[in-house]
Amino acid sequence: MTVVLAGVGADTTNLGALAPLYDDGRFEYVPIPEKTPDTDETETLGSWNLRATDGTAADLTNRIAPQPIGDADRTVAGDALESWPLHRDPNFAALTYGEHRTSGYVERLRALDPGDVIGFYTGLRRPGGDRAHRYLIGYFTVDRVDIVDPDQPRADRETLLAAHPDNAHAKRARDGDLYLEKPVVLIDGREPGGLFDRHPIRLSDYYTKPGNERSQYYLREEIATEWAVRAGGENMMYKPAYRCALSGAAFRRRVGRPGDRTADRARLDTEDAAAETTD
Repeated sequence: MTVVLAGVGADTTNLGALAPLYDDGRFEYVPIPEKTPDTDETETLGSWNLRATDGTAADLTNRIAPQPIGDADRTVAGDALESWPLHRDPNFAALTYGEHRTSGYVERLRALDPGDVIGFYTGLRRPGGDRAHRYLIGYFTVDRVDIVDPDQPRADRETLLAAHPDNAHAKRARDGDLYLEKPVVLIDGREPGGLFDRHPIRLSDYYTKPGNERSQYYLREEIATEWAVRAGGENMMYKPAYRCALSGAAFRRRVGRPGDRTADRARLDTEDAAAETTD
C-alpha cells in the first residue's frame, strides 16, 4: 500500500497566475487551460466558477498562450479566453485523473493498486503579496488503474478510453488516438476522496541552501519524514511526483476526509504520523 502525491493545477507557466488562498482557509482550485481546443470538455475559463467569490477562472488572468498555439506572439484573450476549455485533471467531481509526464509520474502512478491513495498538490498564493507555496488540496482512493499506450491496437485504446469517459485525456483523444504520442495512465478513484473545502496542507518551504545563490522551493522536512517520502527528491520547483511509504488508510486518518477539514485537523501531528508510516 502506498501514496503518490501529484502536482496539478493552473500556475504562472500556463495561466499567468496562481489560484488564491484566503485568510479563512478557503482556496480556489483551477485546472490548467487545455493545450488544444479539440476536446469534449465543456468547462471553460469563463464557466469555471471560483468557490469563494463571484468571479470565474478567466478573472485571474487576461491572456494565455496554450499549446498548440505556443507562440509568444500569439495569445488567447478576450472572448476567446473565456471560451477556452480547461484540462480538468484531476476531475474531483468524477474522481478521475490522467497523466503522461515521464519525470517519475507514469512510473509511480501505474504501480498504484486499488485502496492506495493519490494526493494532489498545487501552488496557492494569499491575496496581499505573501509568498506562494505548494499545498495539498485533495485526494482520492484508487479504484482502477489503466495504461493507454500508442503502440496498443486502436480497438484496445478505444476500449480503455471509453472506460474513463470523464477523464480529461479521454476527452481530448480522437478515434483512439491520444493527443500526444505518449503512454497515459488513467486512474479512476472512489471515496473517501475529493477536493478539500478549506485548510490545504502546506508542503513546501522556500529558502537558500548553503552554497547556493538563489532560494528555491523544497519539500518540508517534517512532511518528508512524517509521510515517509521515498521518491521524488526534495526540490519542488517543478512539481515532482512523490511516492510515500504511508498506507492509504494511514494517510486518510492523517489528513481526514475532504469535507471534514478544520484548522485543527490541518496541523501536522508528528507522533501519530510517524507511528502510522510503513517501510
